[in-house]
Amino acid sequence: MKMNISFAVTSCQKLIEVNNEHKLRTFFEKHMATEVAADALGEEWKSHVIQVSGRNDKQGFPMKQGVLTHGRVHLRLRGAFLLDQGGLQKESSNQCICTVRGGTVDANLSVLNLVIVRKGRKTFLVSLILPGLITWGLKELAESANPLISLKMMMSANTL
Repeated sequence: MKMNISFAVTSCQKLIEVNNEHKLRTFFEKHMATEVAADALGEEWKSHVIQVSGRNDKQGFPMKQGVLTHGRVHLRLRGAFLLDQGGLQKESSNQCICTVRGGTVDANLSVLNLVIVRKGRKTFLVSLILPGLITWGLKELAESANPLISLKMMMSANTL
């Protein structure tokens, strides 16, 4: 099974493949949004806490939180769920019977999404951030969104 581990603070992710049954056993029978200690993945994951955020099974059906089964079920869902999954419905008021997976992790998943909630001692999943790159992007976004903001920035820069 592959595990896609992401860290939202740095917007980085790492895809690892785990073939050891003992490492995977800590994630089986866990529901979505459950926090799990990542010590079983190896020495570099000591003292990390990760959260199960779901994924698709081997046939491509998505997991849905709140469905307390292992297998697939047919649910009557609104269009908003279908738009999140890449559907083509245009109105969110339409209902459709969709097949989804239960929110419990088992061996039938192809890739499992995990999110780091608490960082451990070792730091990885850190991206290179050039100084000023993010602030430049925010400044350009602010200027295009509201001309008064750019005027205030220019006035504050001239007074310094």
